[in-house]
Amino acid sequence: MVPVRARATFSARRPTWAGPVVVAGLAAAILIRLILLPTDGFRDDLDQFVGWVRDIGRAPFGQAYRLDLSFPPVMAYLFALMGGILGLAGHAVDAGDPLVRAVVKLPASVADLALALGVAFALRDRLRWAIVAGLAIALHPALIYVSAWWGQFESIYVLAGLVAVLLAGGRHPNLAAVALGVAVMTKPQALPFFVPFAAWAVARFGLGGAIRLAAVTAGTAAVLWVPFLADGGVAGYARNLNHYQNEVFGVLSLRAWNVWWLLQQAAGGNFLSDSGALLGPVSVRSLAFVMTGLAEAVVFIAVYQRPTFRNLVLGIAASALVAFSLLTTMHERYAFAALVFLALLLPEVRLRALWLVFGLAFTANLMSAVPATAGIAQLLPQNGLLSVLGALTVLAVTLGSVWQLTHGPAESDSLEWSDGEHPPQPASEGNPIPAQVVR
Repeated sequence: MVPVRARATFSARRPTWAGPVVVAGLAAAILIRLILLPTDGFRDDLDQFVGWVRDIGRAPFGQAYRLDLSFPPVMAYLFALMGGILGLAGHAVDAGDPLVRAVVKLPASVADLALALGVAFALRDRLRWAIVAGLAIALHPALIYVSAWWGQFESIYVLAGLVAVLLAGGRHPNLAAVALGVAVMTKPQALPFFVPFAAWAVARFGLGGAIRLAAVTAGTAAVLWVPFLADGGVAGYARNLNHYQNEVFGVLSLRAWNVWWLLQQAAGGNFLSDSGALLGPVSVRSLAFVMTGLAEAVVFIAVYQRPTFRNLVLGIAASALVAFSLLTTMHERYAFAALVFLALLLPEVRLRALWLVFGLAFTANLMSAVPATAGIAQLLPQNGLLSVLGALTVLAVTLGSVWQLTHGPAESDSLEWSDGEHPPQPASEGNPIPAQVVR
């Protein structure tokens, strides 16, 4: 951590505009969300979420996975909590009720603001960048659209991943492993986080230390599943996931602007099954797994070779982008994590440019896939040249992120360990984390 004296000196230089800007920005972020929380959003999804909230509240909690619940256990706990709040308020659990919609959207909207605070905290020793990055996340239209209008839960698993990163940088690897387990048990889209975390852990603690941390993550997941084990919850979740992944959403790209979206556009813009053969007996999904595995191996090696805080952060962003760009069955919002983690690297000029470009493309993808108004649907049609350009842009950002990861920090003020010059040497299995800490 930064010495107390240095931090006090830094605080003395705090510009007079900092406080008013932060207050105004957070007030605007909160007000926008309060306005959007009761709105209809995307009713198809909200109706399904509210149905789960209602049904989990009516039956014994351990039987949650008798429903067609497509989320791991953390969301089951949250749905039960939502149902309890609504029950205490005396409201029928129906998506036609504005209060019900607001309660369902509230956890992700609060997580949005927590993400902004976490990003600012990571950059706290560069006050201007902390303010810029934090408010950029709090006020970013993509986060507002996904959480406060649409009612999706991406920000919750990304928040757990960000907490894991901050704990890892703060020399709390066991707690970081717990947070990582919570992230994956919130949504499976957190699985790409494992790649850079595994590389970082092996490089810094050796194989034995990394295995111990993996055991902590697995133990966290096991504890979260305990209430559902007696009723076969794990098997029920696997059955539900198979239904959604292979039957309902088993297409090349579910409006995600990635490489498979380009193939669908070339084939006329219709959804194509990802289980069909592409190269002899090799299915499209199998080829996508191979492509993704090779690209993720590059991410792993880059983080392993230089296990700095900066590379851990960039590795998570790059890993999420690789999964989004190369896997089939991707939904348009599954690159959410990259937007947050790239914001931690805004002090770097090249990564700042990548963040800005990706933010525009990602927001356009969201609004095109699920337009809030007829005007947006006309401005951002789901098929056509704009979506092709958007997919090419996302692929370029993915390549750019991997390139920046493999070629080290772009600038001397990159987010690094204490001296910013030499990364800490990997610790042996018996040693604690080296003395260097995050600035």
